[in-house]
Amino acid sequence: MATQIVENVLEEAKRHDAKKVAEVHLVIGKMTFLGVDQVRFSYGILVKDTIMEDSKLIIKEQDGVIECPSCGFKGAVPIEDDPAYHVPVPSLRCPKCGEAAKIVEGKECTIESIRILKQQEDKNDCKRCC
Repeated sequence: MATQIVENVLEEAKRHDAKKVAEVHLVIGKMTFLGVDQVRFSYGILVKDTIMEDSKLIIKEQDGVIECPSCGFKGAVPIEDDPAYHVPVPSLRCPKCGEAAKIVEGKECTIESIRILKQQEDKNDCKRCC
């Protein structure tokens, strides 16, 4: 996933003739189960020797939301704390009626925006391009 993020940012920066990428803003849904620390670590390795090196990665996490087609409930994903799993596990059962629910938010991993430098000077000369 981090590879795709870096490739997409580099492609967009190239389209805007960027000399440097200063910031990358991501939205990662909690239902993707992507570890924010792992994304940061991979990002740090992948941007070396590119115009993204030393860029700031800003990640906003999006909570999961489910919707029940049976009763119409829409709300936060319930968490089951079953000792058999040793960790709290999200449930895709409606907390209202117990039927299967579908995830409607929290599955995304999107590049919200990037900040680029058009000339190789000062990070304060950044332009938000997308």
